[in-house]
Amino acid sequence: MNDLIPPLVSDGHILAEVNGCLGLITLNRPQALNALSLPMIRDLTALLHHWASRPEIQAVAVLGAGREGKPPAFCAGGDIRFFHQAAHAGDPALGDFFTEEYRLNHLIHAYPKPYIALMDGIVMGGGMGISQGARLRVLSERSKLAMPETGIGLFPDVGGGYFLAQCPGHVGEWLALTGQSIAAGDAIEWGLGDVFVPAAQWPELVQALKASPQPSAEHVVATVMERADLAPTADPKAAAERIDRHFGEATLAGILDSLATADDDWARQTRETLLQRSPTMMAVTLELVRRGRQLSLADDLRLERALVHHSFHLRGGADHSETVEGIRALAVDKDHRPRWRPASVAEVDAAEVAAFFVPPWQPDEHPLKDLA
Repeated sequence: MNDLIPPLVSDGHILAEVNGCLGLITLNRPQALNALSLPMIRDLTALLHHWASRPEIQAVAVLGAGREGKPPAFCAGGDIRFFHQAAHAGDPALGDFFTEEYRLNHLIHAYPKPYIALMDGIVMGGGMGISQGARLRVLSERSKLAMPETGIGLFPDVGGGYFLAQCPGHVGEWLALTGQSIAAGDAIEWGLGDVFVPAAQWPELVQALKASPQPSAEHVVATVMERADLAPTADPKAAAERIDRHFGEATLAGILDSLATADDDWARQTRETLLQRSPTMMAVTLELVRRGRQLSLADDLRLERALVHHSFHLRGGADHSETVEGIRALAVDKDHRPRWRPASVAEVDAAEVAAFFVPPWQPDEHPLKDLA
């Protein structure tokens, strides 16, 4: 049995076990909401490659370790404190993190065996990256899905330019620009989840996956589906109509103007949220999602790898990066007062936004050149 689990390097932050035909992965960094580190990404990649090659493993399930007495988290994203430190230190591991994370995202989307993401609790950023490519995305009423990167002066990466672009209408632009979290019902309606299992059923579900006989991939899927129910939902179609009315505007300024002319609390709150984001990175984000509708996943990830490089380096280094400043304000100094440059959408330099989309490498030198 041991040869079914390769050596792992993340100091226990990734746990692996095998039950019959099922390979189970637990993200085990609960105090950090199971945020991904580079060693965790390497362990996930090693496990998935290893299990893809082993006929004994017919399905894989991924879940997040819980915190005693606290709400659950599947995965809250990447380790943004590491991003801040590595950017200031000029650490090449920063580039390695994104290259290897995006490779992992691509691997999951193309995985040859059923990959099941048990998305209980917080699922944000990098957590979306390791779940949106799953064959079965399982949610509960505790699930909160979001791509909140514009809040730290970044853009929705890990394939966000691809999977948000697949949402109906202009829901993708709304999710990408605001970072708004959504619940299970809306996520399923908008194509970001598949199955709802009530929270009361999760202990039994996890126990069944870990201990009940799992002789086939079909049986693994049935173990989930026999506990599925209808997801509680408000009116996602009405919400989508409101979103389309504003976020279908051609420009970022047009979106803000449209929200400003609407006489309702939702529009006012949404506009206030956007005014707190980095204007430059919102412009980059809007362009990414709209390009994403014409891109394959591999091409989107190659584009995102260029964008993330520029997010840290285009202006000459960490001291001038919107992303480093956003992380400082949110997670380092925690003053929640990012100093965006420029501070308003009207001042955004269209040439600088365009420069984000120019790859810093020749095609044959791109770190993701071989993604199919």
